[in-house]
Amino acid sequence: MVRVRDNQIEVTTRTLRATWADGVLTSLSARPDGQTLVDPAPDDGPPMYLIYASGEAVAIGREMGDRVYVLPRSDTEAEIRIEGWHGDGAIRVSEDVETGDMVVEPSGYASRPGLRACRLPIGGIAESLKLVAPFFQGVRLPLDDPLIRNSHWQWPHQWEAGLAILEGAGGGWWVRAEDDRYRYKALHVGSRDTHDTLGLDTETYGPMDANLSAGNLEWRINTFAGDWETPAATYRAWMAKAYDLAREPLPDWFDDIRFAVSWCPTKPDILDAIAARVPAGRVLLHMPDWRTDAYDENYPTYKASETGRGFIETAQNAGFHVMPHLNAIDMDPSHPVYTRVRDFQQRAVDSKRVLGWTWVDGAGKPVPESNAGRLLHRSEKTMVKIHPGLGTWRSILSQAVRESAESLDLSAAFLDVTLCSWNLHNCLVDDMTSTEGMRRLIGDVARLGLVVGGEGRNEITSLHQRFAQVHLFRSWHATDEGLDRLEKEGLCPLNEFLFGNWCKSFGYSGLNGDSPVSATRMRVHEKLGAIPTVTVGAAKDIARPNRVVRQMLDAAGA
Repeated sequence: MVRVRDNQIEVTTRTLRATWADGVLTSLSARPDGQTLVDPAPDDGPPMYLIYASGEAVAIGREMGDRVYVLPRSDTEAEIRIEGWHGDGAIRVSEDVETGDMVVEPSGYASRPGLRACRLPIGGIAESLKLVAPFFQGVRLPLDDPLIRNSHWQWPHQWEAGLAILEGAGGGWWVRAEDDRYRYKALHVGSRDTHDTLGLDTETYGPMDANLSAGNLEWRINTFAGDWETPAATYRAWMAKAYDLAREPLPDWFDDIRFAVSWCPTKPDILDAIAARVPAGRVLLHMPDWRTDAYDENYPTYKASETGRGFIETAQNAGFHVMPHLNAIDMDPSHPVYTRVRDFQQRAVDSKRVLGWTWVDGAGKPVPESNAGRLLHRSEKTMVKIHPGLGTWRSILSQAVRESAESLDLSAAFLDVTLCSWNLHNCLVDDMTSTEGMRRLIGDVARLGLVVGGEGRNEITSLHQRFAQVHLFRSWHATDEGLDRLEKEGLCPLNEFLFGNWCKSFGYSGLNGDSPVSATRMRVHEKLGAIPTVTVGAAKDIARPNRVVRQMLDAAGA
């Protein structure tokens, strides 16, 4: 039942009780007699924020003369109306009778252009609850932890599934977006002034220069008993149904893989060293240096060198599963294909810069904004990102991958940067977001008969990838100082639970075990459910392994 009384909304479902007063969620508890899970202080915050392209958050509903009032709609639905100084909004609150979910649908607008999102804040979250969230494959941390306090996580690149769980002893509550339309959203954790809040951002598509409104995404809130696996299982079941994952084929060797080598060197003797410790059929090899061109140059040309061809043939004949490194959306602007697709290179939603990179002295720099200068830096690995919604790009890439796969008799391939999909200044191409386009691109390559590996694992890439090379918490290449502490008290194998049935993860870089930092990286991957992974440079590193590499080999054998 949803009841309106004295400008309040009282929601009672079979699983929860909640109250909204002056447009704000002021209480949430589990039924029948559960603990209070949300209990903000009076006037703890506004009912809504409008978020502008620069990240500026403008509160509405608490200025002089602002009106916040409630309109009943039915026995299971009511609406909060906000008429404010800085903007206006509406929050629809309803009950899903079947599930017991409280469904909240915010939207906001103003006459000021440049609006990026509307944010629904939920404050006063009980101190006893920890946030279990799909950040970097899974964390479980108090909201006031410096690793996540006042942080912003964009879906699906950073917030890897539209799900957040607040877990305490014996239960808690959760929020999720059951969204299969690739709507951009974000989770904002805390703020500079307080830690016990979450902000649920519903974004509009770029370009945002003239945009005045955002909203109309349903957020579902419910309580649960038990641990985080209970709500995670519900979300996993929704994914399987929404994306018809029962029809997605798995390779017959999917469950055989027990060991992975990332950035495997093209040295045949390393194959003998590995096979002496782990059966070749249980090993996945990610192989970067196999082309006639240098690494990260002249994409999308994928022609094998003699050395690369010989290594791949030897490995496959021995039974190894080899994934040569290709790229999903990055291309060399000095490549002849660039003139055909240049109008569809990605531009950042806020700065409007061309997205990509240039490497100088081991550090990344932005892509040149000079059309002429962009063509002159192949040796600096200049790459631009093409919008995967463009059907012509997917066709060009699929042709290049197919020709290479047929030449090498490949059964698998690795697509770099598949995690890189986000809201863009040029968000819609061929009526697709970059995220929907990325799913289509990975699926196109899979339908060539290839098992696809990729960089990163989220609820979109996992749909057609079968293996994912994943990153550690803010530790892409260099290790963040917080990773050691996170290992001790803040990891949760959430993403392995959500996606591992159809997409397995393996490690990225710095996994040679030659230092305490490397050992930490390897342990964190293991605790998050990744396939035991090493990054070694020579056969001797396997034949005469250090202690940590030996542990990975032993785990693979077990």
